[in-house]
Amino acid sequence: MKPKVYFSREITPEKVAALYKLAGKRLDGKVAVKLHSGEVGNQNFLKPEFWKPIIDEVGGTVVECNTAYKGKRDTTAKHLKTLKLHGWSELFEVDLLDAEGPDLVLDIPDGKVINKNYVGKNIKNYDSLLVLSHFKGHPMGGYGGALKQLSIGIASSYGKAYIHGAGNPKEIWTSDHDSFLKSMADAALSIVRYFKGNALYINVMKNMSVDCDCCAVAEDPCMMDIGILVSCDPVAIDKACLDLVYAAKDDPGQKHFLERVESRNGILTVEAAEALGAGTTDYELIEV
Repeated sequence: MKPKVYFSREITPEKVAALYKLAGKRLDGKVAVKLHSGEVGNQNFLKPEFWKPIIDEVGGTVVECNTAYKGKRDTTAKHLKTLKLHGWSELFEVDLLDAEGPDLVLDIPDGKVINKNYVGKNIKNYDSLLVLSHFKGHPMGGYGGALKQLSIGIASSYGKAYIHGAGNPKEIWTSDHDSFLKSMADAALSIVRYFKGNALYINVMKNMSVDCDCCAVAEDPCMMDIGILVSCDPVAIDKACLDLVYAAKDDPGQKHFLERVESRNGILTVEAAEALGAGTTDYELIEV
């Protein structure tokens, strides 16, 4: 049976929660809610107020990890300050998964590039995972969605450098590009397996800049807002988002956005994740 991807063109906090209920996937136990806290200075990330209804619905804890690049989120002290500045810790329980070492190491015996994933150790305190992704472009990955959140997002600061460097943290910015993309797929697979199906993915196609929320100086959005997608399959939901971008032929910003995706070979992460068995691109889109 094809995985279902539920899609609504209405973008409101309440609609996010409604689509979660429609998907029919109950997240039991202690729920980790992975989202992007936003680099200080970024104008495009989705704010705490937008995500509040869905986080309240699942009774989840907002989880994040430190970055591997210089900024306002590369140390625990600075990241906690940013989480407060952006309002996350004011509205929700927040857990910086790699606030203190050592990392939790997940084995990926069948990984194509990397065979280990270094993640924030506190992830072991959770029974299920809700991934809230702001779908947009990305300077290195081409695009950012569910698979990036599963890989780079849940990786510790060291783990991020390890993925970017395709197994060699010292080559964080200089590794073979396609190997980096495949490393993201390997890492994403390890998280999919870790939660054993106790996960749900929500992508919101809003404020669609070619730049990521990790950019302190980011381009303004170039595409019109498209909608909200919900699925139990991270590969399917990212592929559905890319398909919707390709279908938006009347959008004047489409060409610019796709140039970012295609010039970075962004689809390779989706294809590699599918080949590993992390999900499928053969999905059923259900518009509601």
